[in-house]
Amino acid sequence: MPTATAQPARQELTSSVAASFDHWKHLVAESFVPLAARTADVDGFRGQMRSRVVDRLSIIEVTATSHEVHRTPALIAQAGERYFKLNLQLEGTGLLIQDNREALLRPGDLAIYDTNRPYTLTFEEEARMMVMMFPRDALSLPADYVGQLAAVRMTGSAGLSGMVGQFIRQLSENLEVLGGPSGSRLATNALDLVSTMLHAEMDISPDRMKPQALLAASVREYIEANLSDPLLSPASVAAAHFISTRHLHNVFHESGATVASWIRTQRLEGARRELRDPLHAGKSVSAVAARWGFLDAAHFSRIFRDAFGVSPSDWRRGA
Repeated sequence: MPTATAQPARQELTSSVAASFDHWKHLVAESFVPLAARTADVDGFRGQMRSRVVDRLSIIEVTATSHEVHRTPALIAQAGERYFKLNLQLEGTGLLIQDNREALLRPGDLAIYDTNRPYTLTFEEEARMMVMMFPRDALSLPADYVGQLAAVRMTGSAGLSGMVGQFIRQLSENLEVLGGPSGSRLATNALDLVSTMLHAEMDISPDRMKPQALLAASVREYIEANLSDPLLSPASVAAAHFISTRHLHNVFHESGATVASWIRTQRLEGARRELRDPLHAGKSVSAVAARWGFLDAAHFSRIFRDAFGVSPSDWRRGA
């Protein structure tokens, strides 16, 4: 899964058919996070995946016969970055269990869950689903607040979740076109829609949010609105919210990222998208860097290469 500390995302469409259940376990671990998988019909098992990675978003369509997967504490202990996964059930039914909650998913239903906490997914019959996986800091909502919705069924028959489900379904049916700048924009739009849907599901208002979660949401919104300011820093963010930098770092601690690293990640991701965007083809690399708060072109080039494995110029050319 790509982040601003990983190699560039592979944007090509990949398709894999399991030759055996052992092969399926390998495909699952390679496409998602390490999972323990079981089936009562090893010899008769069939499974396939179609997937695409666009920026920080993995989009995987999964079709498989009866089986179950478990995210265990031992496997979590091996983890690096933390992710959320959003499931859209397309065919058949699935049972998601996390945090002592159970969500029975029928076609059209959605549910979100956290790879950093144990969960189980069970499919008693052949099923097809769409899975979106993304870093926990990719949403504007605080991670602990999203966690309150883990394994909660969101109906696909009506309302905002139904609208978001239709959008995700369209993505699953058009994975082959999710390349280049258009694919990046659609990935960003998809994450924005998921955030909006989760806001609506919780009916978020200041009197219902925990003070810490409310502050975290305000801080992230402030940072996103001021990424172009080269003076943006943990100290300036803390000052804008009338809190100490220590308190600010505590707010971010739960997400697993520091304030400075989150600012840098958001800036690098924004610059990376813009460098491939035809609308900004006339801008120099240094101008794009400056728009995202990087005034030192050499420094920008160095950290861009460290993050994505290529120089900004080579990335723009598609090398």
